[in-house]
Amino acid sequence: MPALAMAAESARGMATQTALTAETRDQGGRTQATVQVAVTGEDGLPAQGAVAVSDHGTQLAGAALNAEGQAKLVLDLPAGDHLLRAVYTGDATHQASASATAMVHAMAGATPDFQISASPATLTLTAGQSGTVTAYVTPVNAASLTAPMFVTLSCSGLPDQSSCTFTPENVEIQPGATTALTSTMTIVTQMASSASLAHPRGNSVAWALLLPGALGLAGLAWGGRRRRWLNRLSLLALIGLVTMLGATACNPRYDYEHHGPPTNPATPTGTYTVSVTGQSSNGITATTHSTTIALTVQ
Repeated sequence: MPALAMAAESARGMATQTALTAETRDQGGRTQATVQVAVTGEDGLPAQGAVAVSDHGTQLAGAALNAEGQAKLVLDLPAGDHLLRAVYTGDATHQASASATAMVHAMAGATPDFQISASPATLTLTAGQSGTVTAYVTPVNAASLTAPMFVTLSCSGLPDQSSCTFTPENVEIQPGATTALTSTMTIVTQMASSASLAHPRGNSVAWALLLPGALGLAGLAWGGRRRRWLNRLSLLALIGLVTMLGATACNPRYDYEHHGPPTNPATPTGTYTVSVTGQSSNGITATTHSTTIALTVQ
């Protein structure tokens, strides 16, 4: 029985422990929280993978754990009380776990602003797949607006051979608005593709045309030993033939038609922290807020 229990525990993965600490500070009339998350296995070693931070059960951001099993997230918080909690999603060898909640208070400001968050805060894709995340742009003190505020969304931190788009890319906050605006963020990854020969018979056709010409020119050169002018003509023809062959072999079109397109590499596997950024400008100053999600590519 003990052996069976140990085997079952191993199949489920190693238990983990997740810890969260949060510090707040005033940043231009708004409250910014710096959240530190650490995940360790029951063997005391750091875990790998992704974590998500939620507020009262609603996901705000996600991040990839570093080699020490830690992640740092910076959150812009609207006025009021917040209960922050970190959830580790687990991996092939570690079980999921959640931290205790940490209560923080955010001060109220008077300047029109916005907050940005994303859900789900963690996304797992196989190379070649695409997935979606909803970005939320929440108005802050929109009653102080005298004109609409436009927020442009973008992303950074994606792995190679991947891309993201937002629909819509720009959202409009009306004066007095209190409801969050949404945009769909689509992340596209790439699977590996192999090259194929576009024209496999191209070499035989080329030799069918060039080989008789080369032999004929060689014959002219041999027969022209008695005639100096014919010898010179055949020599010039041979030089032209060699030049043409060299130019043809080095031509990009020739290489493409005979060797096919280059292979496309797949999006590298791993877990990445992707930033989702919203930026607005009143023509004088720009306001920028960001959140993060954890992208795992298998």
